[in-house]
Amino acid sequence: MRTVGGLPQAAPHDPLVPDRRGARDPSFLGSDTCAPEDIPAWHPGNPARGQCGTTALVLNDLFGGDLMRGDVHRGSEWVDYHWWNRLGGGVELDLTRGQFASNELVGPGGGEPVSRPDGKTRLDTEYETFRKRVLTYLECQPTQ
Repeated sequence: MRTVGGLPQAAPHDPLVPDRRGARDPSFLGSDTCAPEDIPAWHPGNPARGQCGTTALVLNDLFGGDLMRGDVHRGSEWVDYHWWNRLGGGVELDLTRGQFASNELVGPGGGEPVSRPDGKTRLDTEYETFRKRVLTYLECQPTQ
């Protein structure tokens, strides 16, 4: 593992590190993997916008754990849900939290575990597109 200032750092190509690839890398996330209602707000400068559902489902495919969902409020108005993951041991992993503007908050109260959607959903095409990109990337990486 490479180090910076003596501290271990993830490789710059690691798809699961939000400050590097994955949720902030437009080659993984695009308007074609974005929730349709968020496409007008999606742009390469904020590639995580509208990607929480597809990202949480793909991470759930890879690592299991719980799907988490919380209310998103803009000011005092409820606007949508936000999805993320809780892995074994209670560790929460949210690669798309950075999508929100300063006036958008998840909460109050955090989120709650929810069941994975059964059957056909409105984001099936976006999910399959993102899932295929991640799996293709992971297949190309050497095992350690």
